[in-house]
Amino acid sequence: MGDLTGKTALVTGASRGIGRAIARRLAADGALVAVHYGSNEAAAKETVDGILAAGGRAFALQAELGVEGDVDGLVHALEDGLREHTGQAPRLDILVNNAAINAAGGPIETESPERFERLFAVNVRAPFFLVQRVLPLLRDGGRIINISSAVTRIALPETIAYSMTKGALDVLGHTLAKHLGPRNITVNTVAPATVDTDANAFWLRGNPETQELVAADTALGRVGLPDDIAAPVAFLASDDARWITGQVVHATGGCRL
Repeated sequence: MGDLTGKTALVTGASRGIGRAIARRLAADGALVAVHYGSNEAAAKETVDGILAAGGRAFALQAELGVEGDVDGLVHALEDGLREHTGQAPRLDILVNNAAINAAGGPIETESPERFERLFAVNVRAPFFLVQRVLPLLRDGGRIINISSAVTRIALPETIAYSMTKGALDVLGHTLAKHLGPRNITVNTVAPATVDTDANAFWLRGNPETQELVAADTALGRVGLPDDIAAPVAFLASDDARWITGQVVHATGGCRL
């Protein structure tokens, strides 16, 4: 495990799934983790309680993304939480932009403007302006890690709008890496493929045939787990990754090579 003792981290969408695994891993490595959630307070409390029970440090903060004032509310809650838990002026070391929605509307023929705009509001606008707002809080030498998807290199017509949002996030990552290099802030992207999360439960869990198909399409022969994604995120957040920036790490187990 990397040593993140004394570091502070914000993980968006951390109440469940990949976000929860990332929050737990960063806390296990020593960071004080702000666990952001949109609406599921009980799940966020479960994430925080699990971190505390394991000897880590964490607190929850709520903000619905994709609505007016979303980033302002999130950052105000973050600042208050950091003051309370550190006793100091709020400073941030690690930002993980994980929160996203996949309201897949099918191929271009069936996508609606309303759904399209909602996807971009949550998946692109929110992380863009969150970075903008936290830059004054982010220490020189800090880390920004965006969670993208393998759909940026795999043509899936049924998720075209969602795939476009993740492509935008990839561009945000390498462009910010160039821009923030003078502050020694690294910006990297982790791109999972199929992961066994609650969001995928309706088509993946309890469906051995589907799981076998996914595993057969993956070099390492199984469906991904949230901890498989949390591990490279923790590495990129650590000092061991100090010379890595502007990169996309495909944490897919070799999906569709």
